[in-house]
Amino acid sequence: MACPLRSTRTQTCNMALPQKNVAGTSPIVRPDIDWIPSYKVFKERVQRLAQMNLNRPTTLPAGWPSEITSERVWSGSDFKSEDDYVVKLTPKDIAEIESALEYFKTLNLTPDDVTKSTFPLPTLGPKLLSISNIIHHGRGFVVLRGLEPDKYSSMDNILLYLGVTSYIAETRGMQDFDGRMILHIQAVRRESDVTQHGSMPNSPYVNRAQPFHTDLCDVLSLYALGVAAYGGESFLASSAKIYNEIARLRPDVIHVLAKDDWPFDEFYKNQYHTRPLLYNFSSSDGKVEHGPGFQFSRRPLTGAHFSPHHPLVPAMSEVQAEALDMVYFLAKEHALTIELKKGDMQIFNNFAMLHARSSFVDEPREGKKRHMLRLWLRNDEKAWKADDEGLEKVGREVYEWEQEEWRREVGTKWDIEMSPPELRVDFKRASCA
Repeated sequence: MACPLRSTRTQTCNMALPQKNVAGTSPIVRPDIDWIPSYKVFKERVQRLAQMNLNRPTTLPAGWPSEITSERVWSGSDFKSEDDYVVKLTPKDIAEIESALEYFKTLNLTPDDVTKSTFPLPTLGPKLLSISNIIHHGRGFVVLRGLEPDKYSSMDNILLYLGVTSYIAETRGMQDFDGRMILHIQAVRRESDVTQHGSMPNSPYVNRAQPFHTDLCDVLSLYALGVAAYGGESFLASSAKIYNEIARLRPDVIHVLAKDDWPFDEFYKNQYHTRPLLYNFSSSDGKVEHGPGFQFSRRPLTGAHFSPHHPLVPAMSEVQAEALDMVYFLAKEHALTIELKKGDMQIFNNFAMLHARSSFVDEPREGKKRHMLRLWLRNDEKAWKADDEGLEKVGREVYEWEQEEWRREVGTKWDIEMSPPELRVDFKRASCA
């Protein structure tokens, strides 16, 4: 794909159509931008805005680096084979995991109680701690390979998953306001299904593709209990690479991405909030500058066919639409494609990269059905921090939920076989992609 920042051909652009405002005031005009964007529309917008006298800045905002120089700057083409990022568990590693699992089960505890001390991995543990350093200070992602989930019960798969990941990032986040700590991502609905409240299924529960985005966590982990017959590839893209490309060729776009006026639809009673898409991250103690990274999902910004905007939520500007799609197409250009195998654990730094997936086809009769267990994780010692109240609020809601009395009353829920799609589709927290 040609670099989207260098387009020179002049084209016409489909202008956005006004959307009626139910309050009877001026109609809201939304840009012509889709949840999964059109490259043609993006190029047309770039050309049209370039011809306007917008007086855009030619230098980066104060405090933003001209270039990120670290291991987390990479393009998918930099990886010659899976061996560059896949860590293969040895028979001894797997035996140690199984021994720790049996030990934990003798303690008569709950999934909330899985920790390094209750799930001892004396030999594998130090290896996993080094992987945690790769995720927080290195390239930002790892795939663990070698487990056979069919050997274990549904509960045992969850327990060993929690045990292994506790050595990488021990604090677990709540994934909805109903207390769910683990999410089963699998196609349990059809694209055409309508819920009892009139909405269509959210992406974790159908086989549609998902565009590049981040989740609401620090570290994201997927455990592949099953894979699809066709499709379902995972795509990772380095946020540092994307930043460097934009900073080099279009510093004005960094201003747009870092400004706190992006309107995020909360899909709940016409509520929305504004915040940036791009943040400057440092270590928890402020001694290490990790540099810029993204935290956003396209759906609250663009709406989607299965999740349209509420009428009173403000529209992003044409300049913002250009910036948003620029990030997407650079992510696509530099992405690494990962074909997860059954039993893989994919673990990555959510702030250091964007992720996406392709659509997929299941063949249950052949035993080929995509089923991922998702965890939202945080390593309190190695966590990335940004000086932004909006982002801090997200972190508190995900990881410090027990500090709120009503959340303590809700308690944690561990769905063992599947997640209830209706709750996530129709409740306020349903923000990914």
